[in-house]
Amino acid sequence: PATAGVTIFGGSEDKQQVQLPDFVKLVEDNGPGVVNIQMIRNARTVENAGIPGLDPRGAEIFRRFGIPFDFGPQEIPEQRGTGSGFIVSSDGIIMTNAHVVEGADELIVRLTDKREFKGKVLGSDKQTDIAVIKIEAKDLPVLKMGDSSKLKVGEWVAAIGRPRGLAHTPTATLPMKPTPGPAGIVSALSRNLPSDQYVPFIQTDVAVNPGNSGGPLFNMQGEVVGINSQIFSTSGGFMGLSFAIPIDLAMQIKDQLVKDGRVTRGYVGVFIQEINQELADSLGLKTPEGALVTKTEKDSPAEKAGLRERDVILALNGKKVTSSVTLPSLVSTIRPGTEVTMTVFRDGKEQEIKVTVASTKAT
Repeated sequence: PATAGVTIFGGSEDKQQVQLPDFVKLVEDNGPGVVNIQMIRNARTVENAGIPGLDPRGAEIFRRFGIPFDFGPQEIPEQRGTGSGFIVSSDGIIMTNAHVVEGADELIVRLTDKREFKGKVLGSDKQTDIAVIKIEAKDLPVLKMGDSSKLKVGEWVAAIGRPRGLAHTPTATLPMKPTPGPAGIVSALSRNLPSDQYVPFIQTDVAVNPGNSGGPLFNMQGEVVGINSQIFSTSGGFMGLSFAIPIDLAMQIKDQLVKDGRVTRGYVGVFIQEINQELADSLGLKTPEGALVTKTEKDSPAEKAGLRERDVILALNGKKVTSSVTLPSLVSTIRPGTEVTMTVFRDGKEQEIKVTVASTKAT
């Protein structure tokens, strides 16, 4: 990619030339493939509204203390939301976040050339926050998919979205001095969040704003490496932490949603935990990597295959399991009924164990 030189002055005699990425070409080449998505939820009447999650019979308890509760119908006005998405097929297949389209009665997709289309949800998967939309169009600009497995911590990345329906807006924080710390870069890989067991998130410090959800995260080759999904905020403002779904996982989910309209996940039935240096030393591992098996479920594929407590799963079909976060996402994307090879560290030696993946409930 092109770079722009910036001279940094650190003191009276100290100066250093730093090469920063030039995002102009990236935006020019890829901006047309990013869309705005408006979600419309019609006005509706909700019966027995009251307090969310409270059984109407519980109202009597409150009334005894003189607190009236009306569990009758409640009118909910029309609701609108906005997000971003990107085109993955010239005939109108668009990827975005599941939370962008959730509950929509109508979707309006706006392109950068100001054309508008009605969108249809082909499928949505809450557990990975991936949704696929179809619009009736052809010869659309398609973004190039990258390989998120090749991302490195410290690599430059940029997000393009259409927040609040504005024209495509690139975001990438540029450092003004060569000091340690993330700035417009990948901060961490395979980051797990408490609510998401199937997504090894890419953590960045790119400023992902409200409305950018569902938009693409690019590497400096102009390839999509992730889908912007979440930001960390304590007061509604950006806190320097944003999370993207790896595009490798997202495309696997997309393929299932397009074909079947739902996702069926693989399952092997192991409870696992992260390995720290102390555990690695006690197990005889050279490095604290892999997923430590703490228990196998009764009659599960793992138990039938002979996996047992204190086994360390190092790889699945040759794909390295760097941490316990990696394994669930790898297993979940394997078609049920498929036999896989697990590389397991047991009693000081590596061995291979064949496991036939079963199915979780379809979502």
